[in-house]
Amino acid sequence: MEKRLSDLKPGERGVISRIAGDRELRRRLLDMGLTRGTEIIVVRRAPLGDPVEFLLKGYNLSLRKRECEGVYVLVEEGRR
Repeated sequence: MEKRLSDLKPGERGVISRIAGDRELRRRLLDMGLTRGTEIIVVRRAPLGDPVEFLLKGYNLSLRKRECEGVYVLVEEGRR
């Protein structure tokens, strides 16, 4: 099932399927390693929900919720 990266909860993981949005934001996300086929795990959310910390390619990355709304991931049903 495809979900937005911003909708995942801590502990959930998925594989990036596509990145939507304006050209500048897409380029920035690609430069940070968010490429198609990359496995990404939600580590934790800040107390107010923004920013969100992710683990991908061996490093931790924090993104604002609005930045990860255009990133879509494939998530297996029932897997956390």
